Amino acid sequence: MSKMSNMIKFDEALEIVLSSAIRRMSGEDISLTQANGRILDKDIASDMDIPPFDKSAMDGYACRALDLDALDDTGGPPLKLIETIPAGYKPQKAVGRGECSKIMTGAMVPEGADCVVIVEHTQEENGLVRVIKKEGPPNISPQAEDLRAGDIVLHRGTRITPAEIAVLASVGCDPVPVVRRPVVGVLATGSELVEPFRKPNSVQIRNSNSYQLCAQVERAGCLPRYFGIAEDTPESIDRMLKEALQEADVILLSGGVSMGDFDFVPGILRQNSVELKFEKVAVKPGKPTVFGVRGDKYFFGLPGNPVSTFVLFEILVRPLLFRLMGSFDRRIRVKAKLKGALKRKKFDRMDIVPVHLDADGLAERIEYHGSAHINAYVKADGIIALAIGVGEIKAGTEVIVILI
Repeated sequence: MSKMSNMIKFDEALEIVLSSAIRRMSGEDISLTQANGRILDKDIASDMDIPPFDKSAMDGYACRALDLDALDDTGGPPLKLIETIPAGYKPQKAVGRGECSKIMTGAMVPEGADCVVIVEHTQEENGLVRVIKKEGPPNISPQAEDLRAGDIVLHRGTRITPAEIAVLASVGCDPVPVVRRPVVGVLATGSELVEPFRKPNSVQIRNSNSYQLCAQVERAGCLPRYFGIAEDTPESIDRMLKEALQEADVILLSGGVSMGDFDFVPGILRQNSVELKFEKVAVKPGKPTVFGVRGDKYFFGLPGNPVSTFVLFEILVRPLLFRLMGSFDRRIRVKAKLKGALKRKKFDRMDIVPVHLDADGLAERIEYHGSAHINAYVKADGIIALAIGVGEIKAGTEVIVILI
């Protein structure tokens, strides 16, 4: 038996996967309207000051603070209204002593004015404005308060969300330089499998893994390519693997990786010059997980049970995909207290447990019958990991929940 057949700890497996990703996907320019969920390929700088001018933060009257200082308790002499300034209009008149301009939120503050008195603190009549309350902030957003031209607003490797879309739009970044999305080939192995649209006979089951994996690939911002079901023969698996190699950057095979007579995947990978980095991981579910590299192609042989493929994708495959795109997996992690104790008899592997977060924020273990029970994950908000050597986590203990 080769050294690669030895079981390794999960942290070691993850490090091997990430350190193998020496390749980075190339870049491309796309429309801002198509950029949501993509990864930036370059640092983005602002092309202008933001705000680009001294901007009124309120509806009111732009005037001089010195004139307000001269007001007495009765309000003093009114200010002469010289102009109305809507947003998008350049003021035509400078504000002088004893003068003011009516101004709208977002409009350019006129020359000479250094404060804006809000409408609620004034009375206007016959072209004169009386200030009835002078306390309050200047109500002016100064030029470049948020950004100066040339400031970096977003860094290379940032995943674009709606907030980043707004920033990109505000600095005129269209088209957007992004990293090309990895193409992820998905194929299933198993003579017992049929497609979901077919009715299984008494010895068949429907192929759920491939459709689940394609959805997970898409959710990770990558491009899934489904190649179908290979029969449990070396020839069928080899033929389908070679087809996937023509198009995919990463290839995910589910099934055929354990110790059975028809588990041919590791051998077929070796025959195709794939260097296997490991073949077993001390994790439950998902022990018979295979990872290999050939040039700039990456291969995962995942167990055939749907929970195993789901979990191993989230904790091992997904981080690789983000690394290939020059980013890292920002899966949200939250702290929560256990609603009930977690106990197990064997603790020689890291155990991944699905949990539900209740209305009080407590993490409650979901009823879970094993690695074929994918229905349990429909109810799961996240997963928690029981480390090797840990047989029990008591109720009330604070744990880290990885949201899925």
